[in-house]
Amino acid sequence: MPRFLLTFVPLLGLALMPATESAAEPPAPPAPGAEILTRERASAFAKLALKGAKREFPNKPGHVLLDDKDAKTPKALHPAFYGCYDWHSAVHGHWMLVKVLRAHPDLPEAKEIRAVLAGHLTAANIKVEVEYFNRPEAKSFERPYGWTWLLKLAEELHTWDDPDAKTWSANLKPLAELIANRYVEFFPKQTYPIRAGVHSNTAFGLAFAHDYARTTGNKKLQELIERRAKDYYAKDADAPARWEPDGADFLSPSLCEADLMRRVLRPAEFATWFHEYLPGAAKGEPKNLFEPATVTDRTDPQLVHLDGLNLSRAWCLRGVLAALPKGDPARAALGASAAKHAEAGLKHIASGDYAGEHWLASFAVWMLSLPAPE
Repeated sequence: MPRFLLTFVPLLGLALMPATESAAEPPAPPAPGAEILTRERASAFAKLALKGAKREFPNKPGHVLLDDKDAKTPKALHPAFYGCYDWHSAVHGHWMLVKVLRAHPDLPEAKEIRAVLAGHLTAANIKVEVEYFNRPEAKSFERPYGWTWLLKLAEELHTWDDPDAKTWSANLKPLAELIANRYVEFFPKQTYPIRAGVHSNTAFGLAFAHDYARTTGNKKLQELIERRAKDYYAKDADAPARWEPDGADFLSPSLCEADLMRRVLRPAEFATWFHEYLPGAAKGEPKNLFEPATVTDRTDPQLVHLDGLNLSRAWCLRGVLAALPKGDPARAALGASAAKHAEAGLKHIASGDYAGEHWLASFAVWMLSLPAPE
């Protein structure tokens, strides 16, 4: 993933596609800076992540207790990733802090960000996290959603030429390697993909892990993911995307699959596969996939998932656009949909309720980290 400066604005008018003979007039070019994250917005995102990173309660642990000795506080169980309501949100909150600090080293929150990362990503804390994962009862803990975000954090630190980041990366390495090995051990045994729109989604779980494998040179992991992705999805056609979304989705099963396959197929192969997989894409069909989801209650921790769905759909659409050739007939519809989803999701990062505020900014930053295709 190339390094890009990121900017957030409440309204994105994204010119993501060139016109083709059959396409409608493309939207107007975005305002200057509309596709990068301004210092002001990065600061606002950082404030949300910092608030969550140090907030132990409320907390929803995925913890298996064998006896009363296992009844421990979140911070005792996970000294590195105890905040943000749950383990995976803590992990991608830390990733987001790294990402915005890399983009804007002079953020007003820079000192506090470094203090949190230094305090949490210590060798001693990561040792406790590794020991937790080595419990027999933790074999499926955070699989694959938390796993894939941990590898995204490790990838981000691995590529940052910063003295502190080098220390944090070295400290995190034992946990990253453990989780990379978990992929290699587990996914040959998972016969069927999980096509849910929540944490168990297989395609999303493989996508970030593939990024990590390529970046760090882990050929064994990369080859496994490419093989399993093709085993799971290469023959898919006419995806039932008209059934999306489910009521608590924060991932699109159909678009996450496409976002994975654009990583593992050659461009010409991917374009052929994609048009068989979503044959109505050039017409913006099915409509409910191309239109943003409606959120009715942002204080409900399940219903607010749909704000995240709008953001994750936008990043998947951007990824697919980047992989399709410039003259592809689906580009206009995909680009317009990406812009709509980005606009809908970015309006509600700071809703005033912790149900969404503890995690949505991470989704926004990842979406904005993907460049709009020319």
